[in-house]
Amino acid sequence: MRSCLGIYTVVPWVIATSVIAQRPIPNGAVLRGAVSFDGRATLGDFVGRTDSVWGAFTGGPDLSAVRGWVEATTALLTNNGRRDNDLKKSMETAKYPTMRFDLMAIAPEGTGDSIPVKLHGTLTIHGVKRDVVLPATVVRSGAEYRLRSDFPLNLKDYAIGGLSKMLGILKMQEDIVVHVDILFGP
Repeated sequence: MRSCLGIYTVVPWVIATSVIAQRPIPNGAVLRGAVSFDGRATLGDFVGRTDSVWGAFTGGPDLSAVRGWVEATTALLTNNGRRDNDLKKSMETAKYPTMRFDLMAIAPEGTGDSIPVKLHGTLTIHGVKRDVVLPATVVRSGAEYRLRSDFPLNLKDYAIGGLSKMLGILKMQEDIVVHVDILFGP
């Protein structure tokens, strides 16, 4: 008897959770966001960050139908003027002022208001385009969707140089970890 009662209480919850995940999603845009990275260098670890993020998406009958794009400035700040200037030179911000992600497909890996997903798309940095699959989490709150992703990135994959100074005495590691936190809404 007890196990049957458990099934009757779990089944409606599973159905309700699936219905929330399948709710139609309207078109929208970035309301606010941040892109940052964790860097490691000879003189210590540091964070580069920008809040200059924009983009848009087309909705659909469910999350898997969403497509869109996001751009951010390449003029990331590290709270160190000399390092900021070196970063601007390495990123060639005058030539490549933005980085962009174009979402081609989103693969939900669960149901509910907080869903792990895989973002399939093209990441363009420093003029180099690469097909990527990024892990992320999408959290729905009312009509807004918050997307968070953390992923490793090798700067050499995007032809970003200038990582060493003073004949190699001062170096920045080519492997970084990127963090994306974006709020989308209608």
